[in-house]
Amino acid sequence: MTSEGGFDLNNLLEQAQAMQEQMASAQEEQSHQVITGSAGGGKVTIEVAGDGVFRNITISPDVVDPGDVEMLEELILAALRDAGSQLEELQAAAMGNLQLPDLGGLGGILGGS
Repeated sequence: MTSEGGFDLNNLLEQAQAMQEQMASAQEEQSHQVITGSAGGGKVTIEVAGDGVFRNITISPDVVDPGDVEMLEELILAALRDAGSQLEELQAAAMGNLQLPDLGGLGGILGGS
C-alpha cells in the first residue's frame, strides 16, 4: 500500500516487525551472558547476567574485618557499579548491532525533505 509521496505502510510495518524480532533475539542472547564486576583487586566480585539478574557475590575472607565494615560496604558498592557499567556497555553493544530500517524520510510526513 503506497500513499502519496511514495510512503509504503506495509513495507514500514514489515521493517518494524523485523527490527522487533532482532531486538528480541539480541535480548535473549544477552540474557545468557554473565558479567563479573569486581573491586579491591578482585577481593569482591559480583556476577550479573545480561538481563540484569544478579547471580553471585564472592567476598575474599581477608577483606572481612568486623572493625571495618564500612570498607567492605564500599567494596561491594564499587563491584556493583563496575558490573552495572559493564552491563550498560553490553546492552549498548547489543542495540548497536540492530539493523535499523531505511524509512526513506517516511514519505515526507515528518516534515523533512
